[in-house]
Amino acid sequence: MSFQKRLASNEFAVLAEIHTPKGINISKLVNDARRLKGRVDAVVVPDMENGIMRMSALAGGVLLQQQGVETIMHMYCRDRNRMALQGDALAAHVLGIQNIIVADSSDMSESDHSDASTVSDLDEAGLIEALMALQKGKDLSGFDLDGAPDYTVGCTLAPFADEKELNSALETAKARIDAGAKYIITPPVFDLASCAPAFEKIKSLDVPVIPTVFLLKSLAIAQYIANSEPGANIKDELIRRIRKSSDREQEGVAIAAETISALKDNCQGVLIQTLGWEHKLPEILDAASI
Repeated sequence: MSFQKRLASNEFAVLAEIHTPKGINISKLVNDARRLKGRVDAVVVPDMENGIMRMSALAGGVLLQQQGVETIMHMYCRDRNRMALQGDALAAHVLGIQNIIVADSSDMSESDHSDASTVSDLDEAGLIEALMALQKGKDLSGFDLDGAPDYTVGCTLAPFADEKELNSALETAKARIDAGAKYIITPPVFDLASCAPAFEKIKSLDVPVIPTVFLLKSLAIAQYIANSEPGANIKDELIRRIRKSSDREQEGVAIAAETISALKDNCQGVLIQTLGWEHKLPEILDAASI
């Protein structure tokens, strides 16, 4: 069943994220895709996320499609103007990619090309409006297209540390949904009890909610997130659990799997994020009985 049909039928969707290489060696990308074929509903391909220059998501998405894996391509407003964004969207459709997430762009100050110019010709709601216009056979200047594409478009919810930031993120997300986004990807979830009140508010947006499940690869990463991102709600008990484990990598896999299982009755899917450890995705799926 396609990702679009899963959304339409309110069935739980399992998504996994795979990054493109920083270079032209696609062997890892292809091998990771083959391991996931038939096990996830779609693979999300970020486009130079965190400001790290990599092979484009368009090329990565096409390579994954060639492996028989349905792809969801990220699009950002940071790096391209409205002409390039529309051109990439048309190219994606012709090359078999019909799923797009319009994602928030990370700050270039921490990128590996910190001197690069930021474009931001459109904001995220504006990009979604452009994608909706293309589907109606028009570009943003009102000119007719020779054949109109068809997309399933989602958006992201910005991280939040308190109720004020949550309300601001929800207001921004609502503008994107009003523009045409059909589902929303949340920031990583680590403690369901703490997130429950926020998720009730997110569900009020009346679109499918797909939380991110992030693989805690080490104790150091868990501690870093707990200290630098208070909104992540990584509890002391979770830190202690990882610290006491005789196999901390495997403990991270178990935690991710438990989170996925717990979310099955609360949301319409999950996005599993491993940031370079895509080889661990099959283990996480096994542990979550998927």
